[in-house]
Amino acid sequence: MLQGLAFYLMATVAVVSGLLVVTARNPVHSVLWLILTFFSAAGLFVLLGAEFIAMLLVVVYVGAFAVLFLFVVMMLDVDFVRLREGYARYLPLAGIVAAILLAEMVMVSISVAQSGAARDAISPAALAEGVTNTETIGRVLYTDYVYLFQAAGIVLLIAMIGAIVLTLRKREGVRRQDLAAQANRRRADAVEIKSAATGVGVKPEELL
Repeated sequence: MLQGLAFYLMATVAVVSGLLVVTARNPVHSVLWLILTFFSAAGLFVLLGAEFIAMLLVVVYVGAFAVLFLFVVMMLDVDFVRLREGYARYLPLAGIVAAILLAEMVMVSISVAQSGAARDAISPAALAEGVTNTETIGRVLYTDYVYLFQAAGIVLLIAMIGAIVLTLRKREGVRRQDLAAQANRRRADAVEIKSAATGVGVKPEELL
């Protein structure tokens, strides 16, 4: 009974917050509603016994993508009013596409429930072996798919380097850090000893 109440509560919150993501007028509020949607979906995955996917939703999507979207929205001067100009014009087409996708999901859910595949899906091999879901995924990921996992890491590394190169621009009048000059600088180039007479001091221009 408690699991059923938790499921309906989080499902309702996920659906409502998902609708508010696309209907909120403030883009910052849309990102906050998106974070709430991810948390609700993570709770649903926990109820299904897929704690690894729930952790990915919280760590990756909430901790990285949603925060990145929020910073981009706050830093960039984006005219969201202009972006929403065609919202009413494309709304009927979007409604038709959404209705088709909903019908397909309902048909798949009914066919899966009738064939009994859902009962087999909720009984993974991890329970029979006495290990957790996360440990089972780790064993498969780092044995059968280890090369694909490393390839995905290389692709993400290349994408990160490309993003840095594309956004790195040289501007006039901006002092940049020169690591080679800092590492090769000698003490004589940076330190100069000034001798001053007693009671006279040093003029400010002599310190420059």
